[in-house]
Amino acid sequence: MDNLVALNRLSENTVFRKGDVFVLFGELFGRGYATGLLDEARRAGMEIVGITVGRRDENNALRPLNAEELSSAEAQLGGRIINIPLMAGFDLDAPAGGPTPTDLLAKMTLESWEHDKLDWDYVGQCRDIATARFKASLSKVMTALDGMIADGRNVFFAHTMAGGIPKAKAFLVVANRIYKGTGPRHMSSQTLLDSDMGKLILQNFDDVSANTFRHLIDFSTPIRERIEASGGQVRYTAYGYHGSAVLIDGSYRWQTYTNYTQGYAKMRLEGIAEDAWAKGITATVYNCPEIRTNSSDVFTGIELPLIPLLLALKKENGGEWADEQWKACEQLLVDGATMNDVFRKITDMQASEVMRPFYDFSAWPMANSQAQADLTIGTSNEITRMHRDGKTMISDLLSSLVVTATGQLIFGESSQPAGPVLWLNHDIVARRLNASHAPSRSSASLVGQGIESSHPEMA
Repeated sequence: MDNLVALNRLSENTVFRKGDVFVLFGELFGRGYATGLLDEARRAGMEIVGITVGRRDENNALRPLNAEELSSAEAQLGGRIINIPLMAGFDLDAPAGGPTPTDLLAKMTLESWEHDKLDWDYVGQCRDIATARFKASLSKVMTALDGMIADGRNVFFAHTMAGGIPKAKAFLVVANRIYKGTGPRHMSSQTLLDSDMGKLILQNFDDVSANTFRHLIDFSTPIRERIEASGGQVRYTAYGYHGSAVLIDGSYRWQTYTNYTQGYAKMRLEGIAEDAWAKGITATVYNCPEIRTNSSDVFTGIELPLIPLLLALKKENGGEWADEQWKACEQLLVDGATMNDVFRKITDMQASEVMRPFYDFSAWPMANSQAQADLTIGTSNEITRMHRDGKTMISDLLSSLVVTATGQLIFGESSQPAGPVLWLNHDIVARRLNASHAPSRSSASLVGQGIESSHPEMA
């Protein structure tokens, strides 16, 4: 996207009702955005269907979940799981008897990786094998899913696949220096991207985070056409990241975590939604604000833009509830530390000349720099040390609020989405949270607040 298209309305669900089907296209693992969207689907009375990426056995072969794993996964999901492995990415695929891309990376050392070269024809073979495997399994999944959805039902496909980091020792050390290293331990992200190791990883990110969305849309075509012919509606959503607008010096301004290596795949994801939209398929990528998840915790400092959400809650008239969130966060700090102290550190970072080049939306995703990494990671470490307990953070509390709000925003907007790519910035997140916790108001007053209030017929 060349321009940031922000969601600026609070829509309510007008399509999905009891008995409709919600398909989570990606396995549910612990913390993450998907839990908020699942909560909304359950609240609407939808039937929940999930998939699994499967598991690797001792010989690296993909297998379905065993009975115990399946039971646990379905209990966590609150629905049925189609137990056909849909592992994305090609890092562990290879011609029979040949090395996998992860094996190739494992031969690289900390001394050699910048100059080591890969056989791209061979890597292409691995990628083709993985794509064929994924498509064959996806075809079986869609056949099974087709039999689970009755004519006339509405279907909500929620794509949540992301990641694709190979488990190669050299890369893990390099990543640790790029995303957590300061001073002499700092490493340029551009050095990684210029290497064959980095190029392979970017391809794997594409296959996991982006190309799976296209496969989902393509392989669900028979279901979509049948449902629409019988009077139902189909929606596709995906989770993107392309920076977000937070309060900086009193105004909402776009900013981003640097370097977000997966950003290239997220832009490909946006393009896939735009292509589908142009064909009349209602597919939308929602670019969400930063939160802490199991996967994002590798990026030290990604949590810093979360904290200004407290300011947005107040700016958007959160009243007493917003004050309560402020106090709850302050109670997590050591004695003598205040939220004002935290914001002073964040404000100093935001206002630094070091950060100014990184506020350029058109240049995203930019490579990191020594000064930027030192400032961002240093500020993150300083704020972490201000907490009573390093395992109970302000960013955890605020992440849970963002997960709830984004779930409500995406589910409501997806009835009639405004476009193929939408940003959920702190202003709309704060308005959604404040509206959810405000004293009961009439529908007329909600409409006056910019909330489109209409509800589907309950079947």
